[in-house]
Amino acid sequence: MTTATPSLPHGKAEPRPGAWFLRFELALPHPLDHVWAAVATPAGLSQWLALPDPWEPKLGAATALHWQYEGSPFTEEGRITAWDPGRVAEYTTSVNGRARFHLEPNGPDATVLRFTNELRDLPASDLPSRLAGWHLHLELLVKALTGTPYDWSTWSLTRYQELLTEYESR
Repeated sequence: MTTATPSLPHGKAEPRPGAWFLRFELALPHPLDHVWAAVATPAGLSQWLALPDPWEPKLGAATALHWQYEGSPFTEEGRITAWDPGRVAEYTTSVNGRARFHLEPNGPDATVLRFTNELRDLPASDLPSRLAGWHLHLELLVKALTGTPYDWSTWSLTRYQELLTEYESR
């Protein structure tokens, strides 16, 4: 079984009234502006998550995330629900709830990314699947930050299934 690396620890699920908060914290060896471009621009997001279109980088703007999974693409509608350039990008969508990327510099060439996903009315039995999915996408983010964007034509569920097994056993 593959395990999470120290640079990408397992996420955690925290219960709140009517919701779950999934949390990941990553120490990234990249300057803040590089990480910001990856989590808050169409060019960056499309390399590891989904293609946002329409896109207007401002609070309240409508967007749609076009997921590029080979064989099962789909689109989810949403809005930009928090926007503080260089610091916070938050998207609330019809499928994945509220996803928040909070960035802090960690020296001149490093960034701490705190990712939170708020999911309302989600049964606890779905938590391992959601945690595994975000974990996988954050692994893809780490690769994209090093100049290796994900090639969606090679999409496979293999890594997701490994992560799902890990999260189910935790």
